[in-house]
Amino acid sequence: MKRTVIIGSNTKTTSYAFLAATRLKNNGHEFFPVGISEGKVLGKKILNIHDMPVIEDVDTVTLYINPTRQVEWYDYILSLKPKRIIFNPGTENQELKNKAEAQGIICEEACTLVMLSVGNF
Repeated sequence: MKRTVIIGSNTKTTSYAFLAATRLKNNGHEFFPVGISEGKVLGKKILNIHDMPVIEDVDTVTLYINPTRQVEWYDYILSLKPKRIIFNPGTENQELKNKAEAQGIICEEACTLVMLSVGNF
């Protein structure tokens, strides 16, 4: 089970972040929805990113916010001390990747949904 923080979570059931939460749950992974939206994702309250919620023992951060919006959250994302960051399509960010890799964090430009589908998450 990989504790996964989903940054960019929202309540729209058709969003990729919501679909990722669904697949993570179905595959037995614990997920933490983090975003600016209020509400719940599969019964879990969306944690407000502005509060910079502390989440311990994070394996993976999967990003669903574009690179421009990521900038103000670099310190927060890195403070989670994940083992890896997944940059989903449209979230690729060389600056954040460099900062993360300098701290020993594995960075993957991949699709969380595909990774879960083919069993290499």
